[in-house]
Amino acid sequence: MPPTPQPVAERRAAYAAELAQGTARFHEPRRADCPWCGSKRLRTRLRTPDLRQRKPGTFVVDECGDCAHAFQNPRLTPEGLAFYHRDLRDLPADAHDSLAERLLGARGGAGRHLAAARAMLPFPEPESWLDIGTGHGYFPAAAKEVHPYTSFDGLDPTRRVEKARAAGRVEEAHVGRLTDPRIAERLRARYDVVSMFHHLEHTPDPRQELRAALEVLRPGGHLLVEVPDPDCAFGLLLGKWWVAYGQPRHLHLMPLPNLLGELESLGCVVVATDRREPHIPDDLSGALALALGRVLPGLDAPWRPAPPTPLQRTARLALTRASAPLLASTAALDRLMAPLLRRTRFSNAYRVVARKEP
Repeated sequence: MPPTPQPVAERRAAYAAELAQGTARFHEPRRADCPWCGSKRLRTRLRTPDLRQRKPGTFVVDECGDCAHAFQNPRLTPEGLAFYHRDLRDLPADAHDSLAERLLGARGGAGRHLAAARAMLPFPEPESWLDIGTGHGYFPAAAKEVHPYTSFDGLDPTRRVEKARAAGRVEEAHVGRLTDPRIAERLRARYDVVSMFHHLEHTPDPRQELRAALEVLRPGGHLLVEVPDPDCAFGLLLGKWWVAYGQPRHLHLMPLPNLLGELESLGCVVVATDRREPHIPDDLSGALALALGRVLPGLDAPWRPAPPTPLQRTARLALTRASAPLLASTAALDRLMAPLLRRTRFSNAYRVVARKEP
C-alpha cells in the first residue's frame, strides 16, 4: 500500500522548524573563480528569488568574463537542492489546476521526444540506449516508435524510473546517479547511445557527468545531449522571468563552444549540432506565468507561514481563471513565432551528438 500522505498541518510545522534555521546553510561558500575555466573575471548576470514555488531564498547566477559559462554562485548544497526540489511535482491542487503551472511543468511532449529520437537516425541503429534523468520514462516510450528494435533503459535519482519500468516504458530501471562508482561500474560499456535531455544543467559537476556517460558507452557509441542555451537573446530580454534560468534548480548554463571543447578534450568526435529543432516555444508564456505567480495571492503551501484566508483563496481562483485566456494567447504566440525564432539568437536550447572514439 502507498504511504499515507502527511497531514498539511504536520508538514507546515516541519517546514517551519526547518526554515527557523535560515536558508544560508543551504548554500556552499561563494566561489571567486569560474568552475569551467578557472578565470576570476566574474560578473553577476542574475539575482532572483524562487519564482516557481515561492520558497524563501535569493539566488545569484554569475557569468565568466572569459568563457561565458554561467553558474549558480553560491551553489546550493545537496541539502539545499533537496529542499528546493522537494514538492516541485506535488504542488497544491490550485496550482496544478492553473494553466500557468501546466505551462511551467510541461516543457516536453511526445512531439519533442520523437524529434530528439530522430536525431539518431543518420547513425547506426542502436541495440541498447540509456536515458539519463528519464523520470517517468516518457522519452523512451516515444523513442520506441522511431527505434523499435532498440532496448531502452532508464536512470533517475528518484523512484519514478521504477514506475516507468512497471509501465513498460523502460526495460531496466536504475535508481541513482551515473557518477556513483557502483552504478558506473555495473553499466560500463553497455550502451550504444546515452541521452541527457535537460539534465546537465541540474548537475553539480557537468564535466564529471560527461565522463561518467562516456564510461557506459561502447566504443563508437553516441552521446546525445540537449541543454538550455545561455546565449539565447530571451535571457537578456526577459531577465529573471526567462524560464530557462530555472533558479534555484539549474546550477550551470553552458555555452555551446564550451560543451563542444569539453567533448573533444575527452576524445569524442562531435558529429552533429543543432540550435533549431531543440528550441522550446515557451519563453513569453513562461515569463508571463512566472510573473502572474509572483503577483497572485500565495499558494496553500506547507512552506508558507500560514494558510491563505478564504478571501485570498477566492481572489486567487478568480484571478487565475481571468488570466487563463491571456496565458493561452501568449502560448499560441510562442508556437506561432517558433519557426522564425528557432533560426535566430532567440532559440533557447541546443543539441549535440558526439561519438566516442575507440
